[in-house]
Amino acid sequence: MQELNKHVKEINHLLERYGVRFGIYKDGVFKEQLFPFDPIPRVIGKQEWDEIEAGLIQRVTALNLFLQDIYGDKKIVKDGVIPPEFIFSSSGYLAACEGMRTPKGIASHISGIDLVQGKDGKWYVLEDNLRIPSGASYPLIARDLCRKASPSTFANTPVADNRDYAALLRSTMNYVNTGGLNVILTPGRYNAAFFEHSYLAERTGAVLAYNTDLFVEDDKVYLRSARSKRRVGAIYRRTSDEYLDPLAFNPESLIGVPGLFQAYRKGNVALLNAPGNGVADDKGIYYFVPKMVEYYLGESCRTNNAPTYLPYYEEDKKYVLENFDKLVIKDVAEAGGYGVVFGSSLTKAKREEFIETVKAEPRRFIAQEVIDFIDLDILDDDGVTPVPRKADLRAYVLAGETVRVWKSGLTRFSRNPDSFIVNSSQGGGFKDTWVLLR
Repeated sequence: MQELNKHVKEINHLLERYGVRFGIYKDGVFKEQLFPFDPIPRVIGKQEWDEIEAGLIQRVTALNLFLQDIYGDKKIVKDGVIPPEFIFSSSGYLAACEGMRTPKGIASHISGIDLVQGKDGKWYVLEDNLRIPSGASYPLIARDLCRKASPSTFANTPVADNRDYAALLRSTMNYVNTGGLNVILTPGRYNAAFFEHSYLAERTGAVLAYNTDLFVEDDKVYLRSARSKRRVGAIYRRTSDEYLDPLAFNPESLIGVPGLFQAYRKGNVALLNAPGNGVADDKGIYYFVPKMVEYYLGESCRTNNAPTYLPYYEEDKKYVLENFDKLVIKDVAEAGGYGVVFGSSLTKAKREEFIETVKAEPRRFIAQEVIDFIDLDILDDDGVTPVPRKADLRAYVLAGETVRVWKSGLTRFSRNPDSFIVNSSQGGGFKDTWVLLR
């Protein structure tokens, strides 16, 4: 690992040269910036990884069963496991998907599960990202550059090779493909994750397409070509539900494909991930995932949720209001590190104002105990001195013919020594994740 540290400036220079950036909109202005890379990897032992992997496979299996059920028979609601208000008031619930059956019964093909390791040694799931989880491209290309910079490091260390992500993604797309090309649909150059869209298209052999490259005819999707049209069978879409099809959702969308949703309803194209998945990664629904595992699989949940309270329930609301200063409050509709408030950080006036909002809109929030998760060393700005910073892990679970967990992941860290927020949109950096083979 020491050898890699010598090449950090070189690797970050190459990442910048290759356009490995992320974009954010701030104050209505799109800004692109380098996603800072740290060469000191997160290392996870084989036995520890095996436990994480088994828990994530179980969790995503249950979440997929939930998505099929909730747009179908709704047994979990009828049996009183989840209150109907938590389904139908969710901003991620999509009424247009009622009664639909997704190709091969899979709704979340690529899941990004965010975990942290507490100082008690346990791993905790913080969020289930089932809509358009991004970030896999960053450790992919970083590992490639590290391997070139220091081939001996990887020759002498039993680290799982992470180059199979493209094969896993391609296999997932092929499994649900209804007959035709695999396509990665991007909203365009000014999307925050455009680099990833183009990179994954290249690595998987899929066609990178803009909305204007696709059209629907007789409820089938085609790719425009200079000479002929070509049928599309699977679309890994990186466009949000509401902008996916102006005929079905937001009529003002300029990045959607007219008629796409109808083609999907007819079973003529697979969409990865399925529209309507947002109901399952609603932070309020997160509370119920251990119960989903028990309900659908008849098993105890192998992953740990952070201790979570729903102000929707009077008993939980009472606890939240009495312990507000010790909790982190999250707006269920927000993402990317936004809408997260530490009770202890608020002034007295802001605290009272926030409490009134929670009382008035209890379904809008969850509250969690603050997990004191471990710090990982990163190199300070001098590129030499290790300093501790909070870090999480986004693990990628791909559901096709089988459910597989990629033996790698995106470890994000805060560059602020006083912050628990690690998201790239909040100024964080990233590092590689090494899964040991023995």
